[in-house]
Amino acid sequence: MKKPILLFAILSILAIIACSNVQTDASAKTVEKDIVENTKPAKSLSEEFKKYWYAGQAEISSYQLEQARYGEIRKGTAVLIYVTEDFLPKEQVKADTNSPNNIPVLKLNATKNFNTGIYPYSIMQSTFYPVADNQHAIKVSNSIQEWCGHVYAQLNNRTLFEVTSHSYFEKEADQNLLLDKAILENELWAKIRIDPEDLPLGNIQVIPSFEFCRLRHQQIKAYTAKASLQKEDATSTYTIEYPELDRSISITFTNSFPYTIEHWEETYISGFGANAKKMTTKATKIKSIKSAYWGKNSNTDESLREELGLN
Repeated sequence: MKKPILLFAILSILAIIACSNVQTDASAKTVEKDIVENTKPAKSLSEEFKKYWYAGQAEISSYQLEQARYGEIRKGTAVLIYVTEDFLPKEQVKADTNSPNNIPVLKLNATKNFNTGIYPYSIMQSTFYPVADNQHAIKVSNSIQEWCGHVYAQLNNRTLFEVTSHSYFEKEADQNLLLDKAILENELWAKIRIDPEDLPLGNIQVIPSFEFCRLRHQQIKAYTAKASLQKEDATSTYTIEYPELDRSISITFTNSFPYTIEHWEETYISGFGANAKKMTTKATKIKSIKSAYWGKNSNTDESLREELGLN
């Protein structure tokens, strides 16, 4: 009698494993289907938009940076690199081949470089936002490198927001989070460039930029915020205020297409302990160019950095 019982047990285990694999595959397909459906064009793209963003070039804008860090202002540079590309909805990486399931995104790589005394900081945030949709970014990542160590965080937009964070700080260390979907501060920089009329206003729930959360060691989650838009003759300023974080950020952009970002300010508590004080980080545009920068990698192309004021 023992052999039939053993055989039945083995077959049961195999059946469970098989069902589990089927469910995993089905779940993955469901997630991919949900993302594709949720990112179907909500509106058609204008010919003006297509001509500017699908000309085979990126838009590169350089900024003079005054970065608040450890209770002092540090001089440096910031760069915003916007470019369109096709994105895979399931793997959530750049697509190498054409497919009807690819999602067109506007990618923003935002970098900062500045020094704190003897040692340098290098910060980069990447946001992948569907160009013809008014949903959320598909993916956001952030990395910060300095001589003490480095940190990395990534959000993937699936059934929930899946966040993975790695840090050399004990209280942060390695984390895997599942968050309900909310407005991402990182995605708003792309929404401005696509259609500022779609910017959320009033009392909202926002997940602050990953850069801020990691630099200030704040929990990555949605916070209550108030968003407003102030229009002038040539420019508009979009402001988000976070009462709980004692922080605000204001982004000023041109009123006409392509809604270029002219400057921004971010006010928050800088420094720790006795050195903590409220300060304002500022970035003011130096120059914007259009370039297929990925092919500009020879020594002679360094003249483009001079043109951008980055040397």
